[in-house]
Amino acid sequence: MRPGLRNRDLWRTVRPMLRLFLSIPILLAACLKDETASGYVDQTVVFQLVEFDGRPYPGAATISFPEAGQVRGQGPCNTYSAEQSAPYPWFNIGPIRGTRRTCPILAQETLFLRALQSMTLIEVLGTVIILRDDDGHEMVFHADGS
Repeated sequence: MRPGLRNRDLWRTVRPMLRLFLSIPILLAACLKDETASGYVDQTVVFQLVEFDGRPYPGAATISFPEAGQVRGQGPCNTYSAEQSAPYPWFNIGPIRGTRRTCPILAQETLFLRALQSMTLIEVLGTVIILRDDDGHEMVFHADGS
């Protein structure tokens, strides 16, 4: 058998495997959709806390999901950010990083951030986000603040 024929036969065998091997990254990229909450909300929208445990929230606090696995917002006094890697509908953020300005309602902010970090489930309903924890506490955020 001539050496050229062996190379051609080898190429015929290797070519389909090479095509399959080279297509794997493309197929995997299609499967890597953002499964965190940020994949289910409009990443340009800032949601305002309007209700905490069934009562209107007296302060100003926000949350947004600007990019995959990221949470950012404004508490009653300071801005904060955190990673959120749990797949939807689970919610698990931390550690929360924030600015350290003092203000008269710092205790309210501490309660807000502790509650936010304790939330374990998220429900996205269009312009409404509902966060819940295992003890039945609930935070309701609206995109328009109403």
